[in-house]
Amino acid sequence: MNLCSNHEAQTELGHLSRTELRRELRRRRRDLSQQQQQTASQALVARLRRLPELLTARHVALYLPNDGEIDPRPLIRWLHRRRAQAYLPVLRPLAANCLWFVRYDARTPMVTNRFGISEPDSRFGAHPSHRMPAWALDAILLPLVGFDSSGQRMGMGGGFYDRTLAFAHPAQYNGGPRPRLIGLAHDVQRVDHLPIASWDVPLDAIVSDAGVIRPAH
Repeated sequence: MNLCSNHEAQTELGHLSRTELRRELRRRRRDLSQQQQQTASQALVARLRRLPELLTARHVALYLPNDGEIDPRPLIRWLHRRRAQAYLPVLRPLAANCLWFVRYDARTPMVTNRFGISEPDSRFGAHPSHRMPAWALDAILLPLVGFDSSGQRMGMGGGFYDRTLAFAHPAQYNGGPRPRLIGLAHDVQRVDHLPIASWDVPLDAIVSDAGVIRPAH
């Protein structure tokens, strides 16, 4: 895809349904070459390493990239050098469409979940010392399908993060501890405008290979 024509492509998406838009934006990120993916990942991680929310964070959840998602994995080594813990999302056993966050390093036993995505073995994550509740994390870096310049975001479509982070929704938040929520995406996933769904949990920031957006809440 010609990245210089991204703005022109954005203006052609206004007629698409939410499902069609999600399909188109996923296609965009899959169409990036391996070199483009690597370059984008390097730019993303450089921005993340300067993000105030991460400079003091001790417990940070991120994800392993799938389906062309922008790759945050180089950040893991930086976190470990700072003696911070990295966590990965795990499909929570016996809870419909909810996530656990399980500590991750090179020794963590991994399995493939029902979506074909690698995740820490839930038996390992069942141990309390290996698992962190979402509210207790300092920051969660979550993948996006799309975003706009005002900081609205389109999630993966399964509702996993929205259900897990429902406690942080303005309609339910009671002032207790909550992680900083940071969405990650390629700049080619940016569109002019995204509608807000009532269940969408607002983000504190969106970081792409091209910049950082701070939504106005």
